Amino acid sequence: MIKIYNSNQNGDFFEVDKIQKGCWVNLVNPTESEISNVAGQLGIEPDYLKDPLDEEEKSRVEKENGILLVIVDIPVLNTEDDTSPFDTIPLGMFVIEDDYFVTVCLKDNPITNEFANNRIKGFYTFKKTRFILQLLYRIAVYYLRYLKQINRKTDQIERQLHKSMKNQELFTLLNLEKSLVYFTTSLRANEVVMQKLLRSKFLKMYADDEDIMEEAIIENKQAIEMAHIYSNILSGMMDAFASVISNNLNIVMKFLTSVTIVLSIPTMIASFFGMNVNLPFQGQPFAFALIILLTTFCSTMAVIILAKRRMF
Repeated sequence: MIKIYNSNQNGDFFEVDKIQKGCWVNLVNPTESEISNVAGQLGIEPDYLKDPLDEEEKSRVEKENGILLVIVDIPVLNTEDDTSPFDTIPLGMFVIEDDYFVTVCLKDNPITNEFANNRIKGFYTFKKTRFILQLLYRIAVYYLRYLKQINRKTDQIERQLHKSMKNQELFTLLNLEKSLVYFTTSLRANEVVMQKLLRSKFLKMYADDEDIMEEAIIENKQAIEMAHIYSNILSGMMDAFASVISNNLNIVMKFLTSVTIVLSIPTMIASFFGMNVNLPFQGQPFAFALIILLTTFCSTMAVIILAKRRMF
């Protein structure tokens, strides 16, 4: 999918049909023909535009032949895979001769959609440096947002684990921990890119731009700390609740063992009196009632003894 946006000095934001100076070209999982079309109009290699479409592409910043390339990892909700609810994918940002801005991403994501829907204050497509910094800031914000969602999910699973004897909750925690590992790795790589942009002369920054960059770096560092803390909490929680699940199972087994002992007493007494030999009370008219009373008494005594030993 390819969409082209432009804005003017008055802040009017609109979608256009053709690539023009000062525009923003947004490519989401583009086809070969779309990549060739954009590459031909902007005079760049098609393979260069394909770099961010590789899920394993590393975050980096480089400038060559007047083209600035910034690749960072962005957080996304993974609706296709239940085992890992949160994931990261590369987002490529191209500044071509200070006239065109191109973003390339493998999946549709809420970060670029916020800009496409003109929800970002002070956003202009022709302000390339500001656009990159605003994107970096929104990426850090979404990391924090998804980290809070992971924390809420962890709290919900924790409440379920108190009474659980199954492994499903542990598997869910394991998947959340996997997402946190992805987040931590991507956030550290993004931090390196931001620091390089801040130190290098790839982007000409004004005072307002530097403020946005510093805010983005602060938010990114905060996300790294949160991901690290949540990861440690999850690791400790998984170890603790593995023991809790085992203990819950032991309690159930202890209860079932006690019930088995109590139920075995009437069976044993009935077996004795059912034998074809001389037994007590066999000549008594109330033998059945006496046997029932004896059985009840023995079972009650067994229950009392086991209860005192906290077997129930």
